[in-house]
Amino acid sequence: MNKPIRVLFISRATLYSVKGGDTIQILNTAEALTKLNVTVDIKLCNDIFIDYAMYDLVHFFNIIRPADMLIHIEKCKKPFVVSTIFVDYSAYENYTAKTNWKMKLLNIFSSDTREYIKAIGRMILNSEKINSTKYLRWGHRKSIRYILRNAALLLPNSESEYLRLLKAYGIKQEYLVVNNAADIDTFNCTQATISEKDKSMVICVARIEGRKNQLNLIKALNGTPFNLFIIGNASPNHVQYYEKCKKIASSNIYFISELSQVKLIAYYKKAKVHILPSWFETTGLSSLEALFCGCNIVVSAYGDTTDYFNFNNALFCKPESIISIRQSVEQAAGTKTNIDKIEEAMTIYNWSRTAETTLSAYKTLLTSS
Repeated sequence: MNKPIRVLFISRATLYSVKGGDTIQILNTAEALTKLNVTVDIKLCNDIFIDYAMYDLVHFFNIIRPADMLIHIEKCKKPFVVSTIFVDYSAYENYTAKTNWKMKLLNIFSSDTREYIKAIGRMILNSEKINSTKYLRWGHRKSIRYILRNAALLLPNSESEYLRLLKAYGIKQEYLVVNNAADIDTFNCTQATISEKDKSMVICVARIEGRKNQLNLIKALNGTPFNLFIIGNASPNHVQYYEKCKKIASSNIYFISELSQVKLIAYYKKAKVHILPSWFETTGLSSLEALFCGCNIVVSAYGDTTDYFNFNNALFCKPESIISIRQSVEQAAGTKTNIDKIEEAMTIYNWSRTAETTLSAYKTLLTSS
């Protein structure tokens, strides 16, 4: 029997306390890799006492948080890959700057400088310690360019993501697209499920924060015949945004705290429409989950969403436009669900396939090393 590959996953310190799409991606990728005889340990970036010698390689996540990686890169002396999850906040920040003087002031700086300021802010306000003195000296942009140059392989979630990264930092690097996914055993549709859909029910599953754009969604559906269920918790730094959402919401808007994936199924299976009108998404995992449960989906036109959802019954809205959001929901509610397209997507965007592609990347890397 071949010796199993041992891989160390390293991610942000708040991976479990502030759950996001990367949490789902990391946990499900690890579980699926284990079934392929890969040993995976998950560590958080603030764990600086790691026996790196136990592992064949290191797998980092979230290139926009380079401070989380630098100290481990310096210490581990192992080849490493990066699932880049390269999110771009600039569209949201530019929009917010029109009415928010703090964001307007922050927008004086470049996007990389803004991210550096935010990292320092998280350290001061949220006690997210920065262990890398290199990051403090180099700043955000130089740190990312260093990581890109020294990575053995990049694993973006789409071709679009890699091209954005290349344009932003000008570093050509070997890469392999590893699609994001959803659990097709948990989330799946049947004809019986489709027939039970409530055409007036719209859901949005996401952390409640400015980038996810729940405020404009509420404005779009306030007082309409639709019942909108906003499912998720407020991000730690967006409590005021959450309170504003609740304050303007009319009686057809409902707020539900974060649910486990198992409990989400009931909402996915009943709702006709799922919408994620974010200012930016690399994928939007809840959109995949909802799709596989037979929802017609509305996604943002910004980001890498077309690489995943450019098929017949997906609709794209403009986050800044209340009219675009409302019209997209109305169209989705009145559109017949395309089961064939959903089943086709399920064969592509599942965790088994994601793990197989990831393992292929590991084997290529270790063979060449």
